[in-house]
Amino acid sequence: MYRFLLTPRWWGINLFLVLAIPFCVFMGSWQLGRFEDRVENHQAAEKHTAEAGKGPARPLAELLPVDKETSGERATATGRWERQLLVPERELDGKQGFYVLGLLKTDGGKTLPVVRGWLPGTAAKGKAPEVPSGEVTVTGALQASENSGTDGVHKAGGLPDGQLGMISAASLVNLVPYEVYDAWVTVDRATDGMAVVPPSAPQGSGLDLKAFQNLGYTGEWFIFAGFVLFMWFRLFRREVEFAKDAELGLVPPPDEGAAASVTEESVTEEKAGA
Repeated sequence: MYRFLLTPRWWGINLFLVLAIPFCVFMGSWQLGRFEDRVENHQAAEKHTAEAGKGPARPLAELLPVDKETSGERATATGRWERQLLVPERELDGKQGFYVLGLLKTDGGKTLPVVRGWLPGTAAKGKAPEVPSGEVTVTGALQASENSGTDGVHKAGGLPDGQLGMISAASLVNLVPYEVYDAWVTVDRATDGMAVVPPSAPQGSGLDLKAFQNLGYTGEWFIFAGFVLFMWFRLFRREVEFAKDAELGLVPPPDEGAAASVTEESVTEEKAGA
């Protein structure tokens, strides 16, 4: 009854089954592993962000370039204030306000953007305290340069003179005549009535859409493996039923069916000729 399993057709079907199911299981497991890696990275980033700005301060040069490991680390730099800019439309504790951004010309020659604090309301000249004169040392959490995907950035442009929509070296290159670090610092102690801006998690460390896409692909691969097995079982059951019907004489053997078909065609041709 099961001799049909030895036919070339069924050899191909069985080979496909043997190869397809392990492949689907492997791909589903790989996608699941990718999802778990993203979850672990997200948890590690949350823990790192919670501990940001709490360790010992290190010289700025030791923490550059900024990556997921050094983002949020306490950095210290010494220099003189060159200029101050306002960063509008920044939210803190559910309130709208703006950042006060000072540009610190460091001893190394480059300029470091430093968020001195946050003030409520709209950004306007005269609302922010002036930067002190003389040499100063700032200490705060190191942050990577912002980009168009960073929450809160002003991407529309057209800001008044003295305002900056995005804290990055690329956005400052046309505003200042000196070289700027591709990083910035938010101080851990604000003065003059300003509020401290807490460090944020590095870009790409959250549970974004790609993480849930990996989870969805995991389900799709396992469903496809089950579908392949289901279709094989349906074909197998149909062949078994056909073999049983043939043994009981309920269906004609393939040769008799072909002969009957030839006979019917001959009779039809004779009637047409008559």
